[in-house]
Amino acid sequence: VYSQESIPRGPEWGDVQRLLTTVEGDQPANIRDRAMLMLLSIYGLRAGEVRCLRLEAFDWCHERLTVPRGKTQTTHTYPLTRQVGNAVLRYLQIARPRSVHRQVFLTLRPPFRPLARGSVTGMVVRRWRRLGVELPHYGSHSLRHSCANHLLQEGLSLQEIGDHLGHKHP
Repeated sequence: VYSQESIPRGPEWGDVQRLLTTVEGDQPANIRDRAMLMLLSIYGLRAGEVRCLRLEAFDWCHERLTVPRGKTQTTHTYPLTRQVGNAVLRYLQIARPRSVHRQVFLTLRPPFRPLARGSVTGMVVRRWRRLGVELPHYGSHSLRHSCANHLLQEGLSLQEIGDHLGHKHP
């Protein structure tokens, strides 16, 4: 970290937990959005990475998630947490429309297709504003910053956090 640079601040982890409680229930939009919010906040994924995730990214037998990193053109494999796995599985079993598309997250109204650019960020912005949390930035990247700050508070080093987020350089 440069002397004039600070670690990006995101919403407090408690606010992220409150955000996740707003997407409980049996409505298809809530089921889908919960899975996406968990991927954004727990793994610190970028909106485009969530939007482009394919069904093959989830290795259910070995409980792994493989994410193609759009920015660095690499892949990153994570252990699939039970919490995230259950949320994604619930979406796939209950709310995901039948489709030939291999992307995990699809629109909920016909014609069913992969989410458009900006739709993940738009969903996060709407849900933050509905919650009434005051933030300098409401987009999906705020959850990436929350993830990083949460990991820092848990005692991980900047190198470990950078690795988790898929940064090329600390």
